[in-house]
Amino acid sequence: MLMASSSALAQSPTYGVGRTPTAEEIRAWDISISPTGEELPPGRGTPVEGALVYQRKRCGGCHGPEGEGARADRLVKRDGGSDADPWAWGRVLPIRAPYATVVWDYINRGMPLNREGTLTADEVYALTAYLLYINDVIAEDEVLDAQSLPQIEMPNRDTFARVPDWEPGMPRLLGYPY
Repeated sequence: MLMASSSALAQSPTYGVGRTPTAEEIRAWDISISPTGEELPPGRGTPVEGALVYQRKRCGGCHGPEGEGARADRLVKRDGGSDADPWAWGRVLPIRAPYATVVWDYINRGMPLNREGTLTADEVYALTAYLLYINDVIAEDEVLDAQSLPQIEMPNRDTFARVPDWEPGMPRLLGYPY
């Protein structure tokens, strides 16, 4: 009897668990930020404010006091000048990303580790500004917001090779592409 009912359930169109989410629930989960930045929330931040957030949120505990790396990846490029090959800088998301919005999106979704989603939009803009400043991408007095962030020309924008879209049957690429 159990085998027959299991077979019938496996062939049903749904599992009979849960419900279809509402459009409002889906919008709340859809936190993706595209290169155009049209989905960015209101807010603003500067490198100086970002340095304070970096200290206050204890980012240095994982990334080192100056972003040089510790338990987690480094956030500042190695010496080599601003014209050096971006691929020689190592795994440094703030400098290897093709768009500045990628940096904002990564911080917003994944930092601080084990407390993801606790940063305000202003804190994320400030941290993004700080990381771009210490990597010589923007000036210390620059203000980042939803309008200015997508306009930043990242050093790796023209040398970045986009990962092809995945389709069923293709092997999956592991890890974050940066």
